[in-house]
Amino acid sequence: MAMTDNELSAQQSRAVAALVREELARRRLSRQQLAELAKISLSTLEKALGGQRPFTLATTVRLEQALGLSLRQAMAQEARAAPPPANGDVAPDHLGAYSRRSVDWIEGQYVTVRPSFGGDAELIYSYLTDIAWDAASSCLLFREGERTDAAYTQFGEVAVPNQSGHVYLVTNRHGQHRLITVSRPTIVGEMYGIITTLLAGRGSLLTPIAAPIALLPLRHVADASFGRITPADPHYALYRSHLQRTVEEPFALFAGR
Repeated sequence: MAMTDNELSAQQSRAVAALVREELARRRLSRQQLAELAKISLSTLEKALGGQRPFTLATTVRLEQALGLSLRQAMAQEARAAPPPANGDVAPDHLGAYSRRSVDWIEGQYVTVRPSFGGDAELIYSYLTDIAWDAASSCLLFREGERTDAAYTQFGEVAVPNQSGHVYLVTNRHGQHRLITVSRPTIVGEMYGIITTLLAGRGSLLTPIAAPIALLPLRHVADASFGRITPADPHYALYRSHLQRTVEEPFALFAGR
């Protein structure tokens, strides 16, 4: 029987994209290599992973054959294993006790830009942040993707307290925290603020570092660039202007500047 080329739902596409990104990082495969193994175009793969188009059933089957695993079965197992929500459609108190309906406008995929921590002040670092409601946790969760330094990919909870009027993307791994504090989305969806994290140095040396950061809705950035962005990149001026806006409006203040 011929297989129809039906599109997956938005939720299913996000789940498949997350699983594929994890496999790429785990196997140290490039997107080009996976596209060749699956016999699909690199453009199709990148747009599906970036959320610019949904996965189709045919593309998913080809990726399953290339990776040697069932993406659909893994999705179903995760759904069956997920515990029932502890608090319905309301987040826990420590995240702001927000309802799902009150934050659905924050859900989506964002091109995330910040200065590069590599030592060259001209460079910008860009990656993808996916924010979506998680029924099992009864809150918004975020997960990063498209990072060239895949070992440092972060994921965690999103706090949206009414009192501060800001959004917090919180990573907590065994007590080690990374925090992104950004404004509520502007009328076109951008969020601006500060990232505070640890800079990996030589050996085991870790140094606290803070920098401006901007989250731009992916749908507003055509053919977004990810990784280390140089002045020669076609998106450099756009990304730089958003980082400057973070400081100049200001959405964030840096003492001593």
